[in-house]
Amino acid sequence: MLEPVQISCIDAWNMVQDNPGALIIDVRSSMEYLFVGHPTGAIHIPWLDEHEWVVNPHFVQDVRKVLLGGVSSDNEDDSVPMLLICRSGKRSFEAGKKLLEAGLQNVFNIEEGFEGELNEDHQRGKLGGWRFHGLPWEQC
Repeated sequence: MLEPVQISCIDAWNMVQDNPGALIIDVRSSMEYLFVGHPTGAIHIPWLDEHEWVVNPHFVQDVRKVLLGGVSSDNEDDSVPMLLICRSGKRSFEAGKKLLEAGLQNVFNIEEGFEGELNEDHQRGKLGGWRFHGLPWEQC
């Protein structure tokens, strides 16, 4: 089975800086995206979302819509880099596998996610993640 390329938060940010066409796709729920915060410039396409908490049956289609909406690549033989992020890197990994299964390419998983893993006190944001590394983010 195909798996997305694992990438660190810092390497993901550097890729976005080096390639303005690269997309950060935040796959968390709407509430997480809005109220916890998200990487600056991230596109929100939930993998799981509140009320039902089931996998979004239109996830791949929603990503394709974004790609068809004008995103292009300088490489004729490849798609733009898609860097997926969730809270800790688990949901985005599963979402990335689904994109690869659908034939999309150049899929990356931001391995620490936005908030990182839980520490011994059951707190996120202390061991890793986008915010932990001081990368640009915003919230509503």
